[in-house]
Amino acid sequence: MERLQSHREFTMVMRSRRKVATQDIVAHFRVPPTEEDGVPSSFCRRLGLAVSKSVGNAVVRNSVKRRFRVLARRHEDMLPPRCDVVLRAKPSAATASFADLDVQVAHLFDSGWSAGSRMRALTHETRRHDGEQATS
Repeated sequence: MERLQSHREFTMVMRSRRKVATQDIVAHFRVPPTEEDGVPSSFCRRLGLAVSKSVGNAVVRNSVKRRFRVLARRHEDMLPPRCDVVLRAKPSAATASFADLDVQVAHLFDSGWSAGSRMRALTHETRRHDGEQATS
């Protein structure tokens, strides 16, 4: 997975309003527009990490980020080929075991994408029906 780097990219994902939470992690998802909308086809999965000072000191925060990167890489196949994900650590993530975080990331990626695909399908259907009604 590539990384989200700019503040603008993070805020676009955080504003998408598609989020799923577990005990220690909150995941925000954004599926970008298709190539028809001007987004290059080389766009791929991108990951952003948000670990605030409430999680712990710098050593603890970096440890949590390393764990998140490994887990995201492990479960990235559960995501669509083109998506942005921001994983936000809750303070309890610092004391959670790797196995617990592994289960939570798998759940987040599975349920976040499932909800996202349903939402996108509903939006697409609504637009198509609205367009058909307008042309009638």
